Amino acid sequence: MVENNSSSLIVTGLAGEITDTGHRLLARVYYADTDFSGVVYHARYLEFLERGRTDYLRLLGVHHSELVDGKLGESIVWVVRRMEIDFKSAARIDDVLTIETRTAEISGARVRMAQAIKRGDDLLISATVEAAMINGAGRPRRFPPEWIELFQPASKK
Repeated sequence: MVENNSSSLIVTGLAGEITDTGHRLLARVYYADTDFSGVVYHARYLEFLERGRTDYLRLLGVHHSELVDGKLGESIVWVVRRMEIDFKSAARIDDVLTIETRTAEISGARVRMAQAIKRGDDLLISATVEAAMINGAGRPRRFPPEWIELFQPASKK
């Protein structure tokens, strides 16, 4: 939730919600997300997944802009190290998608997130994303110790 904003409820709604298992975000499929046939273009799913991960981190209090600005003592950025995606079914224009993100595993320097994109109860995409943080010189950086606990879903705490 944004603390210095009188419309924090709206902002939180835009960022989805933290759940017992991780994070959930709704997104509508627009014309720009589709190919000539009205089906979501395969590369657009990466953007939906990125939104899910970014808003999950945002609601946990981890903001990309603060990390770049040196909140941890130096400029830090997230990088995707590995991604596996299973395309099960296609989304179409005007579908409302649910993007689910949860922490599958976290170590001192890497986090593996399990993600799903659903239309209602239908699973369209499942993905596993491994991410890490690096500094401006491209060197890996460890997560602050409090993040290890923070990234654990409520059901595992």
